Amino acid sequence: MSELTLFLIKAGYLAILWIFVLSAISVIRSDMFGARVPEAARTGGGRAPKAPRQPKPGKRRSVPTHALVTEGSNVGERAELGPTPILIGRGSDAAIRLDDDYVSTRHARIAASGDQWFVEDLGSTNGTYVGTVRISQPTTIGLGTQVRVGKTIIELRK
Repeated sequence: MSELTLFLIKAGYLAILWIFVLSAISVIRSDMFGARVPEAARTGGGRAPKAPRQPKPGKRRSVPTHALVTEGSNVGERAELGPTPILIGRGSDAAIRLDDDYVSTRHARIAASGDQWFVEDLGSTNGTYVGTVRISQPTTIGLGTQVRVGKTIIELRK
């Protein structure tokens, strides 16, 4: 082989190696620090959230009081629902701390808006699922709705 061919093979191999290293660093960074939040979301721009529907008078709705891990390695772990959001992940600051290799450090969050509860994926690598649907924006969840984070299933309970 000519020297030019060997040089091009070496340069191509080196470029592929650097692409692999940089993509690995990107995945590690997003797992440790979370995904970047777009500027419009940080400043409150974009569309305004819908006002929550008011329940009809005389009709009593079941209100969840806690989030419970129903399947996975941390079955039985729970977090009380309150005015502050519940963080789900492997990190030490998570309200529901999961020992699941498919869960990011800061994977998802459950928060209230009025009388409704929402789950939001925080830019995790493997995603958050409500039922069988992968979510990409805050999604309403109710009593008994299954939220899958990695191999773990969490439900809101009364």
